[in-house]
Amino acid sequence: MPPPIRQVRWWILALLFFVTVINFVDRQSLSIVAPVLRDSLHLSNTDYGRIVAAFQAGMMLAEFPMGLLMDKRGVRFGFSFAVLWWSLANGLHVFARTMMQFSVLRFWLGTGECGNFSGAMKVISQWYPAKERALAVGVFNGGSMVGSIIAPPLLVFFTLRMGWPAAFLLPSSLGFLWLAAWVPLYHAPEQHSLISREELEYIQAGREVGESVAIRSVDLLRLRQTWGLILCRFMVGPVVQFYIYWMPEYLYRERGLTLKSIGLLAWVPYLFGDIGSISGGWLAGYLIGRGFSVGRARRLTMILGSLFCMLSLAVAGSRSVPVALMFICAVLFGHTALSANMFAAISDIFPAGAVGRVTALTGVAGGLSGMLFPLLTGALVDRISYWPVFLMAGLMPGIGCVLLFLLAGKLAPLGNQTS
Repeated sequence: MPPPIRQVRWWILALLFFVTVINFVDRQSLSIVAPVLRDSLHLSNTDYGRIVAAFQAGMMLAEFPMGLLMDKRGVRFGFSFAVLWWSLANGLHVFARTMMQFSVLRFWLGTGECGNFSGAMKVISQWYPAKERALAVGVFNGGSMVGSIIAPPLLVFFTLRMGWPAAFLLPSSLGFLWLAAWVPLYHAPEQHSLISREELEYIQAGREVGESVAIRSVDLLRLRQTWGLILCRFMVGPVVQFYIYWMPEYLYRERGLTLKSIGLLAWVPYLFGDIGSISGGWLAGYLIGRGFSVGRARRLTMILGSLFCMLSLAVAGSRSVPVALMFICAVLFGHTALSANMFAAISDIFPAGAVGRVTALTGVAGGLSGMLFPLLTGALVDRISYWPVFLMAGLMPGIGCVLLFLLAGKLAPLGNQTS
């Protein structure tokens, strides 16, 4: 094998990492400027929840078409279309002035950004052997936390100096720059001119038996493994979305922080989320190297992550901002460790030709719960408090893991099984 700097799969992973960073800077744009927009547009928590729900609705409705696009047309074209589509939508936010206009544009943004995970999982299923996939997922998924880390200080800086439209224009321009690198550099392993014979053989030798089996879309819905992953993401997904979309609002309204203070502090929990994402992937790989089966390593890491998520229950009861932030850090650490292995389990169980569609099906579930959870959050905060929301955020990941383990069993490859 050539040295890592010359192994093409790590360069491909770097592209996935950076596009995920851009994706989550895009998503953070609205939440960062939400205090300004809400005051100027006189929006209630319920109104803001509707705008967030519009984004999730777009994610949900476009998930499967995007996954199908990735499987049928390939990720080189599919990713290019998705990034172009969502970057244009985010840039057009500068013209929005009403709740309805923001809702329409957030919906459009969601129809493009949902392609990030189905495309990335498709790439990883093609470029990485089974034992490296959780680490690869952890690295690219860590981009979501890095995007969330840099978004508060970066977007607050530009908002305070140039106005809120700058918070939408900056990430849009980054999306177009990423495309300029992706289009000429990405090809499948067997077609890539820069890959060495040794690296290609290593990738092909590390694929599980049955990964080339073709499965029809209708047959995917007949498999209990598919439904286990769907239900798991339905329960797990809204938790990190809650912290991304509502943490600035929570710190501003409930904890009394200024917009400048949020810019200085709100990135810290996402740093721990990034550490958790990479650590979760590393831990699964370490356990596999110590003789654990792939499925057992995934299950143990996910259980550990769900236990960290339960610390959401302590956030609302914390008496000081530093203690609350400490618990939020622990929650995001556990959540991303869990998520890295949940996504990796898709490529462990299903053949490469179905990974895009299965990821998309789980994304539909995540989009549905992500659409309903902001509506419920807004209503609960307006009528009660944040307490019941943090309670649900603490328990849902563990419930999702239980459902996955019950339906998907040992998380083993399907092989030739289609029913």
